[in-house]
Amino acid sequence: MTATTTRDRLAALEPACSLADALALYDDLPAVAPSDIRGTWRGRELRTGHPMDGLLEATGWYGKRFDDEESVHPLLFSTASGEVVSVDPRRVPMGLAGRIPPAAVARARFAVDLLRPALRTRRPRARLRAVEKRGVVTAAMVYDHLPIIDFFRRVDDDTLLGLMDLRTHPQPYLFVLARDR
Repeated sequence: MTATTTRDRLAALEPACSLADALALYDDLPAVAPSDIRGTWRGRELRTGHPMDGLLEATGWYGKRFDDEESVHPLLFSTASGEVVSVDPRRVPMGLAGRIPPAAVARARFAVDLLRPALRTRRPRARLRAVEKRGVVTAAMVYDHLPIIDFFRRVDDDTLLGLMDLRTHPQPYLFVLARDR
């Protein structure tokens, strides 16, 4: 599959598609090595009907930063002033996914900005490993303190399709990462 074709397939699925269509693309994509994804990546959601759809973007989610295989910042957020900060995932109420509508979260974003100093961390909160998912060994981000693993496949050199495996949700959550230049 050529890069143009995969980018076109991804673009056709965004911003929302069926879970089956998203997984079909994910399964067609090649693996990516942990060492190939170093740097800062800007995230966006691929909405498939998951309870988390819309929540990350409503809170100002920016993306992820991979310093090296042992030092990963899994949740970056942008503040109202445009600063990008790393947030400790343990302090984010993941259990509320599906219970609070994204529109309500977006309206309360000022409160999220006020809470960000308490949520902020300078320490990495995840690691990268090569792990098998859906029959392919690929880069995976393993959270330090939560039952979450994000698996990545390569769309092209600057785009990844991520699949979040969250123990408390049987359905995977999908997202896109674009290399921040």
